[in-house]
Amino acid sequence: MIPLATVALMWVYAWGVPNTEKNMMTNNMPETTNDEPADLLDTLKITEVQPRDAGGSWVMGNIGGHRFDALVFPEHAAFPDYELDASRISKLWVQRIADRAVVVNFDRGWDVRPTTPVAEEIVDLLVAGLAETVCAD
Repeated sequence: MIPLATVALMWVYAWGVPNTEKNMMTNNMPETTNDEPADLLDTLKITEVQPRDAGGSWVMGNIGGHRFDALVFPEHAAFPDYELDASRISKLWVQRIADRAVVVNFDRGWDVRPTTPVAEEIVDLLVAGLAETVCAD
């Protein structure tokens, strides 16, 4: 018999893993945000910040019809390639809420570069100020 925790983990994994064929069809869906970065920034909502014992904090939130998870540190990485554009963000995952398509994934390097113009704007906005917002003294 499979323990309940294992079944739950399998379900969460299956729910969160994008269907590549579906994403290919839906990546051209119209975005639900305005073109102005200031309008996009107005939609930013940090829903949770979880400090880690190993350093840094997981930051979860929503912006412009997308959800994101980011691993943010108060200091720059020892290896510049491990962070996104000197932002103190070492991991960033962005998913479009409407169709659950992963539109960005950075894990100490690009796994999925921004797939839409709005995804690019979201990355630019988070790079510009997420660490400063979360790690402010």
